[in-house]
Amino acid sequence: MDITPKQLEQVFANGLKRILGEKLHGAYIYGAAAFPDAVPTGDIDYHVILKSGLTDSERSELEMFHESLAEQYPPLGGEMDGYYILLADARREAPPRSQMWRRATDDSWALHREHIRAGRRIVLHGPEPREIYPRASWPEIESALYGELDYVEKHLHEYPDYCILNLCRLIYSFETKDVVVSKARASDWACDALPEWKHLIELARISYAGQATAQDRQFMLAEVGALLEFAYTRIERAS
Repeated sequence: MDITPKQLEQVFANGLKRILGEKLHGAYIYGAAAFPDAVPTGDIDYHVILKSGLTDSERSELEMFHESLAEQYPPLGGEMDGYYILLADARREAPPRSQMWRRATDDSWALHREHIRAGRRIVLHGPEPREIYPRASWPEIESALYGELDYVEKHLHEYPDYCILNLCRLIYSFETKDVVVSKARASDWACDALPEWKHLIELARISYAGQATAQDRQFMLAEVGALLEFAYTRIERAS
């Protein structure tokens, strides 16, 4: 069934309220879906804030709920990417561990907090998120940015378009100390500030919109490593 991101967000919110009831403190969308200038939304990033831990029954019901979203609302329903977090953990600076799915840790916690606190979020349920999320310090932010850089290095040849656009955002963030920026706006900046990489960046944007050719992908695969090396040099200088 075709569904818009906004409609899927409402279905998601309704399901959370039904399954969690009073245990649900807040639910917030962040990432590309919260930026009006974003490149096409590839997934929907979220935090679900819980007043207390999940029971085995609730965890099982949530797993079935996510499976139903994937089956009924492809492709976005299968691209819900987020964390179920205890309220007490959400109020801390340390990256919280999810109450679902192998207890994954939100290693970009500092970046997500800054985006959410700056208003780049959609409130599905709960209070103003600045009442929950603490402000991030630059050392926390810098550590999270280096974590993003490490992820890019490990996935260059799996997702070259994503890695190219995220390298634009990483260079921009290290050089300007502004981390509340979309991949779209950062790539606009990079096309002007780094003209030698403009063609590669434009191909990445075309690819992210699902319009790249096989030849475009081969070009990105051949050049993304060089952009990574360039980014390391710029980031080291900025740091």
